[in-house]
Amino acid sequence: MDILDAIILGIIQGLTEFLPVSSSGHLELGKAILGDNSVPEESLLFTVVLHFATALSTLLVFRKDVWDIIKGLFSFSWNKETRFSLNIIISMVPAALVGFFFEEQLEAFFGGNIAFVGVMLIITAVLLYFADKATDTDRKVDPKSAFIVGIAQAIAMLPGISRSGATISTSVLLGVDKTEAARFSFLMVVPLIFGKIAKDLMSGELNFNGENNMAMAAGFVAAFVAGLAACTWMIKLVRQSKLSYFAIYCAVVGVIAIGFGIFGS
Repeated sequence: MDILDAIILGIIQGLTEFLPVSSSGHLELGKAILGDNSVPEESLLFTVVLHFATALSTLLVFRKDVWDIIKGLFSFSWNKETRFSLNIIISMVPAALVGFFFEEQLEAFFGGNIAFVGVMLIITAVLLYFADKATDTDRKVDPKSAFIVGIAQAIAMLPGISRSGATISTSVLLGVDKTEAARFSFLMVVPLIFGKIAKDLMSGELNFNGENNMAMAAGFVAAFVAGLAACTWMIKLVRQSKLSYFAIYCAVVGVIAIGFGIFGS
């Protein structure tokens, strides 16, 4: 992978992380179009690096929320920040278990199986369509809904299933307020990404060779900058616009991906 390809993929990651269109699915499509021949482990490593970049951009944009949560935790009192933090921890459990026990199996899905990505995008489209029909409420996330949303996040580890789309849609279908659902969706993934990076660093699995370091760095910077822009002006679109628009987009891209995967060279 050269630097220009890495920058393009970084921009794709940054722009699609905050929309319910599957950033991982778009990364796999982008790699296929650009002719990236990385083995699954290297491809997944690059994906993790880009997700780390957008996690940092999420922290920057939501810095006030994060700071309030930290203060709430250290206040040693039962308040809304403490409850929100507890729900975040509960939501992490399913994805953490799947990542721990099925990491090797997950890596196999990041090897350029474009037809599979297309099918998952269509599933995302269906989920978004039904969520769009749900009635909006003022309900907040509770421990039970946090765990169910966590299961949706675990399923969304498959490329083509939008993580934000799955978690926001699941929250909305459970009756959670759309604004609260979006906020919870964007913040719940941050601990998992940092946990994944820490785990791989301690185990020595993140091996950056000299040949790909520059491309990795370029992709990281591109994803961080694009993520800042997307999270600043697109997050309102995610919270307020109808999910059916994204459902149509995912369905169209999914059909194209299936056709490309079956009939492409």
